[in-house]
Amino acid sequence: MIFVKDKEIVVPGDVLADEEYHTGRGTFREKNNILSSLVGLVAIRDKKISVIPLQSKYIPKRGDVVIGKITDIRFSMWNLDINSPYSGFLPASDVFGKEKRELSRTFDVGDVLFLRVVDVDEVKKVKLGLKGRGLGKFRGGILINITPTKVPRLIGKKGSMINMIKDETHCDVVVGQNGVVWVKGEPEMERVAEKVIKMIEEQSHTSGLTDRVRNMLLEILGEIQEESEDLEGSEEEEENREEFIQ
Repeated sequence: MIFVKDKEIVVPGDVLADEEYHTGRGTFREKNNILSSLVGLVAIRDKKISVIPLQSKYIPKRGDVVIGKITDIRFSMWNLDINSPYSGFLPASDVFGKEKRELSRTFDVGDVLFLRVVDVDEVKKVKLGLKGRGLGKFRGGILINITPTKVPRLIGKKGSMINMIKDETHCDVVVGQNGVVWVKGEPEMERVAEKVIKMIEEQSHTSGLTDRVRNMLLEILGEIQEESEDLEGSEEEEENREEFIQ
């Protein structure tokens, strides 16, 4: 028997199900019941029950694509903040091969890169790489941080949610699996995208989210269009007034 619903918020110690179910992430078994070990959302898949933490830092895994910011330059590598308890490093050899070059002329402190996790060793040292389609340095744009576990909800089924944001705001949007999102477009549209992305993060556990996001986009973009038309009307009236005076 199960005592909770899918996507229900639970806290440590809440009883989720009995022995008919299997324990997943964020749960433990006590006697004949399965209990939650953290604050999060229930995820039920067949006979397995898990709890996804509401707030969490990114735990790197080999093959993930991430967005990182360079924090330091060493003799043979760049160190990057990847929104994780563990920092990442990009070896110079991955960029230059056997050539010797000044690292800061290629990437400097503060630069934002789109990378792949190449390896994570036993002490959580995260090796990053730039080999792959679309990987490299971002130019301009803004960064938005969300809880890494909310990334699938932001992307949506077959990219439906993120594509809606791209289409309506005409912004380029890249989502790292570490919960860092890069957005580039007209400054006003960047702010719209940021507002919508933050709303998705806050309400990711609720149903009907896609419709609310669509309505929110239509409402905000409609207001922007009205303001633009009012401004154009005011400028036209001012031009007509000046012509009349002349």
